Amino acid sequence: MPIETLATFVMASALLSLAPGPDNLFVLVQSALYGRKSGVLITLGLCSGLIAHTAAVSLGVAALLQASPLAFDLLKLLGACYLLWLAWQAFRASASSLDAGESYALSAMTLYRRGIIMNITNPKVSIFFLAFLPQFAVPEAGDFALQMLLLGGVFMIVALVIFSIIALLAGSLGEWLRKAPKAQVVLNRIAGMVFLALAIKLTYATVS
Repeated sequence: MPIETLATFVMASALLSLAPGPDNLFVLVQSALYGRKSGVLITLGLCSGLIAHTAAVSLGVAALLQASPLAFDLLKLLGACYLLWLAWQAFRASASSLDAGESYALSAMTLYRRGIIMNITNPKVSIFFLAFLPQFAVPEAGDFALQMLLLGGVFMIVALVIFSIIALLAGSLGEWLRKAPKAQVVLNRIAGMVFLALAIKLTYATVS
């Protein structure tokens, strides 16, 4: 896989991991209220859950590519449409509440298990991977399924690093976001631009 493609993927993954969403806000709140360990455990659970989505998407898309290149192109166009919808959602998103949602600390295993369940049971993650990963894979560069697994693994590592940083800086970040809710809006707008750029790139690569 070309190093420039991998570098672009890492940057896009980092920006999308930073954009305020249910997962990283949950990590932020739990860390701020109950300590950094809680946030790191949730992060480990969330990233563990990504393994299932990565495997399912990688094997499914690889099989589809082998069966029908036309169907694969249609899948990429559908992925571009989904990315456009995500961009629209990000552009219109407002600041999220940083309330705890729970008044008690959870045990270590409960936090880790909750992270896994939150991720695995969220169909949007599979849909997102289905739209996001294929555009960075190059069928001519080798085994397509292995490339997808590699990209999924890289995304997990990036998310683990970003979410862990959020957990470690939870107190300062939480206070900053409470005092400056517009910061969440700005981060969402950045995510929207990333989604829009990815959709355009995916559409251009499909029709050209």
